[in-house]
Amino acid sequence: MADQTITSVSREHRKFRPSAEFKAQANLGSDAAYKRLYAESVNSPEKFWDRQAKEHLVWRKPYKKVLDWNPPHAKWFLGGKLNVSENCLDRHLGTHRENKAALIFEGEPGDVRTITYKQLHFHVCRLAHIFENMGVGAGDRVAIYLPMIPEAVIAMLACARVGAIHTVIFGGFSAEAIKDRINDCKAKLVITADGGWRRGKVIELKANVDKAVENTPTVQTVIVVKRCGNTVNMREGRDVWWKEAWDGAPNSHKAKAFDSEHPLFILYTSGSTGKPKGVLHTSAGYLLGAKLSSHYVFDLKETDRYFCSADIGWITGHSYVVYGLLSNGSTVFIYEGAPNQPEPDRFWQMIDRHGLTILYTAPTAIRAFMRWGDNYVLRHRLDSLRLLGSVGEPINPEAWMWYHTMIGKKRCPIVDTWWQTETGSIMISPLPGVTATTPGSGTRPFFGVVAKVVDDKCNEVPRNTGGKLVIMQPWPSMLRTLWGDDERYQRQYFSEFPGKPGVYFTGDGARQDKDGYFWIVGRIDDVLNVSGHRIGTAEIESALVSHPAVAEAAAVGRPDELKGQSLCVFVTLKQGQVASDELKEQLRAHVGKEIGSLAKPDTIRFAAGLPKTRSGKIMRRILKEIAAGGEVKGDTTTLEDFSVVAALQAED
Repeated sequence: MADQTITSVSREHRKFRPSAEFKAQANLGSDAAYKRLYAESVNSPEKFWDRQAKEHLVWRKPYKKVLDWNPPHAKWFLGGKLNVSENCLDRHLGTHRENKAALIFEGEPGDVRTITYKQLHFHVCRLAHIFENMGVGAGDRVAIYLPMIPEAVIAMLACARVGAIHTVIFGGFSAEAIKDRINDCKAKLVITADGGWRRGKVIELKANVDKAVENTPTVQTVIVVKRCGNTVNMREGRDVWWKEAWDGAPNSHKAKAFDSEHPLFILYTSGSTGKPKGVLHTSAGYLLGAKLSSHYVFDLKETDRYFCSADIGWITGHSYVVYGLLSNGSTVFIYEGAPNQPEPDRFWQMIDRHGLTILYTAPTAIRAFMRWGDNYVLRHRLDSLRLLGSVGEPINPEAWMWYHTMIGKKRCPIVDTWWQTETGSIMISPLPGVTATTPGSGTRPFFGVVAKVVDDKCNEVPRNTGGKLVIMQPWPSMLRTLWGDDERYQRQYFSEFPGKPGVYFTGDGARQDKDGYFWIVGRIDDVLNVSGHRIGTAEIESALVSHPAVAEAAAVGRPDELKGQSLCVFVTLKQGQVASDELKEQLRAHVGKEIGSLAKPDTIRFAAGLPKTRSGKIMRRILKEIAAGGEVKGDTTTLEDFSVVAALQAED
């Protein structure tokens, strides 16, 4: 049998230690404190999580047992009752946070709204009454298809208040994708808007919903928010304007208490083929994971104004816009539109205008900012920022350094976080003020996370050797199952190692360096087998992006009789750079120098853009199909811009 370990070739050794000033004010101020808490969290997990649950959550009825683990099924805080909405809102009433801004919203056209905790509580209570009047209650499913506007947050929290299970559908999805998700969970209510602003244009959301619900027999009502004022069709007896339903509803509502394991939401994540998977998260364990990780990873302070650029339709929007932040009583900034509307400095304008202190964004966005040029950044002070974060995929060291230097002005710690829709909350991340960071590394596991890099038999591999990233013990915010398909849940996440049903396989390749820091090298599906070497795509792409001409790169393999796979890379150049055969040779030589000749690309293709999901991840599966000369198949509902694919195919 061939060696299945992954050759890891990264040579990044720079270390950035926390400043004395940041360390002095950090929520967790020392490495010794991290090590002590981490050791307790993995060696005595029930004792650790019992203490955290009592300290961080508001309970209506105390739980009797911390954990029931019957692999691969976990139940946390058995017998306890609480309400997630109450934990995000009511707990702050009557305190100094009551009149603090919970949400600051800026729309793409420039409109601004500020909503205090007391006001947000009013709004959520009103919508909870509306739900109950419509017969929507515990266990019913509600589909939310909205732009990034405050009503999206209100809708989520109102669902939690009455025990309805929400499924948020990203506002860029097509009618077909909406229909599939609604039918899978059998939603009875849809909440949408007439439209949403994106790059100066109105995205017609209600029209997409109309098309979708022609074939969704379970939908009884559609609530419509007036956002853009575009003309929409309102169907008598089914459609109701948000404002009309809203007027006259009371401002108070007694939240119901639900079991710790009561389902909170279903979030669909697309497989590479086949129907989307409905990841199910429940109440207490999920909320505890989101709240505790927010507190420590973002070092939250009362004065912070926190901006996460993720859409509400992704898990990052659930955990680190809504539940984790509001349960901590933080001020959350939300923005509706594109980062380059009307100009590529929109983010930097908003940071200065609102005095934002924390920015959590994706490596894809950071590389786009790099491509647009430093001048857009240099126009702005950015002196309110104190912490930066990265999420969504591994960040290449070049982008990390640009983020550190240009945005953080070399004074803001960067938390490079690894986690998944399925994990519910951050699993691997530096802790600011504690962890010395290395560009490109997620560093160390968060509390309660037993992460290992293993071979095909689940044996830990030596340091600096690539392998499969697994989680060895249950954690409170883990997914509980896939909605309506527990067999697929077991097969997908817990069947990689026969005889070890409690080992969660992340699907990612990784390595640990000599310091024990974790490096994610890409999805195992994307590992390339070149001349007997298994190489992760992230490292090849990182080497390419370190060349001064390159903004973004994607590496894929295509079948090769001699090598097994030949290496094909798609490269997007920075503004002002010109594609040429000479540049191709320079890039090949550069990769050879950075990694070694085994990783030199066989084919380099310049592309104006790369196919990405709407959350900004490169769809390498599509690039593989293009590189192999085949047609693009499988699920493309998450693709942001199909014209990018058409342009690449036209070049073939």
